Amino acid sequence: MVAISKHMNVTLVLPELDKTSFWADPSDFGDIFDVDHFISSLKDDVHIVRELPEEYARMVAEGNYFGLPPVSWSNQTYYSNQILPLVQKYEVVRLNKTDSRLANNGLPLAMQKLRCHVNYHALRFTPRIEELGRRLVQILRGRGPFLVLHLRYEMDMLAFSGCTHGCTDEEADQLTKMRYAYPWWKEKVILSDQKRKDGFCPLTPEETALILRALGYDRDTQIYIAAGEIYGSDRRMAALHAAFPNVVRKEMLLSKEELRPFVNRSSQMASLDYLVSLASDVFIPTYDGNMAKVVEGHRRYLGFRTTILLDRKRLVELLDAYESKQLQWDEFSLAVRQVHEGRMGSPLKRRVVPGRPKEEDYFYSNPQECLCDEPSPSSRTYSRNFSFK
Repeated sequence: MVAISKHMNVTLVLPELDKTSFWADPSDFGDIFDVDHFISSLKDDVHIVRELPEEYARMVAEGNYFGLPPVSWSNQTYYSNQILPLVQKYEVVRLNKTDSRLANNGLPLAMQKLRCHVNYHALRFTPRIEELGRRLVQILRGRGPFLVLHLRYEMDMLAFSGCTHGCTDEEADQLTKMRYAYPWWKEKVILSDQKRKDGFCPLTPEETALILRALGYDRDTQIYIAAGEIYGSDRRMAALHAAFPNVVRKEMLLSKEELRPFVNRSSQMASLDYLVSLASDVFIPTYDGNMAKVVEGHRRYLGFRTTILLDRKRLVELLDAYESKQLQWDEFSLAVRQVHEGRMGSPLKRRVVPGRPKEEDYFYSNPQECLCDEPSPSSRTYSRNFSFK
């Protein structure tokens, strides 16, 4: 939205955050991000106001404005030809969908670089979040190297995706009911088994434990779980805890008093996880949601820090073959390592799929225009050590 506002030369109002989703987080933009820093960092690019001036606020209160969701993956011409005339006509335009509304590719270099400036410099968490994030990292560092596992196995993710592998019949029914209860989740009838085979399901905690072992991580590895409440809780986490006794969460490292201001504030809790994820020795997301993509790109920007991007489609094939005794452990482990030799967050060109932007590498997962040099062929797929040994 900052890049789009600059392109159209219009004033940007600080965003209103969604408060009606599953998490029902009442946080405002200023509860998460340092607003003064955001505005001052962008003062030479975009005029940003905290709220609508009184005259315009009155117009909005009377319904005299135009609201719409911009077309996804649009280029700058769309905003010049379709959105700017609306601003000129109505004076206030509310863009009520802001995710994936700008193309990944084919944009002016200056626009792409501004997106990076916003993401990695202008957007800074509040001092309270930054301070507690540093404390978490300090505690973890004091215990040795650590891996962050972005374990997307919360109830809303499973209900939305329709992935029920490993769930009881009762749990699967509960997830289905939840999916139908949210009208803005468009896909209702989902074949879980097929979706899993196609690589579109988050790995289960049990599957993740096997994959980490296959990648070479041993029982001494310190693993920080960056996630909300895991669906199935202790029952589903048992295998991961058995394989890796040093699994920790922020709730285990910080006192209740330190976390009290963040209770029922899922976005602020996620901000702490984001900071720990950036600082980790290794980052492994089990599903490629928005946070995983942004962390991946941010870690590239910070010097191609090791990020293992799991090939879920291939892993499901290998997991099923191992579970059915078609593969021995050594064969399974070797295959898992080989699959991921070129998926460690090293420099590579963003994948472009003309006409199907949703299938592309997202700009924020690989902001190549903002990285030092174009990757050379010899550097595109180098691998890094799998373990801390």
